Amino acid sequence: MTRLSCLILEDEPLAAELMREYIEQIPFLKLSGICEDAFSAAAELQKHKIDVLFLDLHLPKIKGFDFLKTLPYPPMVIVTSAYHEYALEGFDLNIVDYLLKPIELPRFMKAVNKLKLKHQNMAGEVIANPEDHVYVSENRAMIRVNFQEILYIESMRQYIKIITRSKSISTKMYLSDFEKQLPEYFIRIHKSFIISRPAIQSYTHKYVTLEKDHIVPIGAAFKEDFIRTIEA
Repeated sequence: MTRLSCLILEDEPLAAELMREYIEQIPFLKLSGICEDAFSAAAELQKHKIDVLFLDLHLPKIKGFDFLKTLPYPPMVIVTSAYHEYALEGFDLNIVDYLLKPIELPRFMKAVNKLKLKHQNMAGEVIANPEDHVYVSENRAMIRVNFQEILYIESMRQYIKIITRSKSISTKMYLSDFEKQLPEYFIRIHKSFIISRPAIQSYTHKYVTLEKDHIVPIGAAFKEDFIRTIEA
């Protein structure tokens, strides 16, 4: 995937520096510049091809959404704000995501993964056949996880545990959000578990045994769909 060029529009130096640090940890992003006001951002957008604009709303001179409305061909936009009440207006303007300050790395990662999917869609790539990996955060580092290496994913409330053939990774994310990024050969068999179909070794009506002798329960609400999928 081509790296997406990013412009930060933020008048608070500490907030801008945090965004810069986050962007530099994401392999498919590259930072093109940081601007403190809408006028300098407009100049950057004219001079350079910008794929992503990280837009603060409370800017000097021209506010964030007012600036966005002036752009005839805006890039993909992620809003950053300390106030949640402007989110609906943002989504009316077709932003990709709305991040509330202070922004934590796992939430940032979730937003930029949305960017990646939207970019693939805009480029005409087939979303049903996604890339073979995803990046997740663990201990403030971005870890590459190859889908074909995953055996199963377990929900642990606000975290998920990703079990691969060689390691276990814990990251702050809801299971339902991670599920949206998975290829079609992953199956949810329980409210707390998603498994890789190629990793299945055997199953009963209560449990699935995966590679490495991992045993995962089948939830009653998921049993019928699981059996139908496996026996199709």
